Amino acid sequence: MNARPFGRAVLFFASVSLTILPSSYSASSNPELEKAKTNAQNLGYAFIGSHDEILAGAKREGKLRVLNTLDADTTNQLIKAFREKYPFISVEGQELAGTDGAQRFLLELQAGQTKDRDIFHLPRDFFSKFTTYARKIDILGMAQQGILAIPVKMIDAKNRNIMAPASAIQAIAYNKTLISAGKVPNSWEDFLKPEFKGRKFMMDIRPHGFGSMAAGLGIEWVQNYARKLKEQEPIWVRGYSRTLTAIAAGEYALHQQANFHSCVQVAEKDPTKSTVCKVIEPIPVRLSEEEGILQNAPRPHAALLWLEFQASPAGQKIIDKYEPLKSSIYAAGSELEKITRGKKLLVGGWSVYEDIDRWIEMTVEAFGFPKPESLKSR
Repeated sequence: MNARPFGRAVLFFASVSLTILPSSYSASSNPELEKAKTNAQNLGYAFIGSHDEILAGAKREGKLRVLNTLDADTTNQLIKAFREKYPFISVEGQELAGTDGAQRFLLELQAGQTKDRDIFHLPRDFFSKFTTYARKIDILGMAQQGILAIPVKMIDAKNRNIMAPASAIQAIAYNKTLISAGKVPNSWEDFLKPEFKGRKFMMDIRPHGFGSMAAGLGIEWVQNYARKLKEQEPIWVRGYSRTLTAIAAGEYALHQQANFHSCVQVAEKDPTKSTVCKVIEPIPVRLSEEEGILQNAPRPHAALLWLEFQASPAGQKIIDKYEPLKSSIYAAGSELEKITRGKKLLVGGWSVYEDIDRWIEMTVEAFGFPKPESLKSR
């Protein structure tokens, strides 16, 4: 498995309190809570009746192991803040890197070789295979009852034990020294104008945002748009890191649609300050950093606290600062929620989650299977 320790220390130790809090969480005294608990049981999920019980369980466990795909600095900062809030829990974090890492981890799960992890990432490419290995705790029902302080829309309504503490939006990226702000498209259709024909902008052959566009506008609209984009003879590329760096270097002027957080990261490091990330409506949005608790997790209570902490204002602030700007649009007050507030969104949410990759493949087919080009200086 391609899971590697982070570059800086992420293993913390603390004395563990074994004190168990008084049992004051009887669901029978609350009809709505009792109903939620019964519903969870009928669906085959466990249901914990109070936050006190979760806290008491986490104190007994005293440790947590996290496997995720957030940047190392982000997870380090999350661990540090989590430890300040829960000093009785020591935390170890590891990064699951790339598709190959996800495949190897899946093989470990299938072979029953994963025994001492709690939180794990569920990549979209293998989502339905990974959900089998998620512990059936009714995170959704507990959030609906206020037992867990997690915005309900962060949680998968079908798989009630999976949540996404982050999200990603798509934006136009451009170099302001090569194209003036007044000439940059203000709508997705603007890329179809005559002045943008003939290698005037870069176009990714794995267009992540088009799955979200299909969710909001329909796959027929997206396929038709993709065919028209092909006729514009764009510069076909693959991946955001190299292409956005090329924009910052002044090699290319315009990218039709890039990850906003990737663009912001490059723009922040651009010494010339010429890289601009422009958000236009409707804004394509997709869920990110999908996580659950492993079926055989030895520390499920501490894991629940971790999921809750990521969704908290403190957790979202860290994600915004270190990813950057990859917080959840469903977290009130997060930077991404502020950016998207009141705007028209195209959300590839939980209800269409397993359709997104298929729609992206249909978009690529509409492109006519273009080949990525090597980026060269002019």
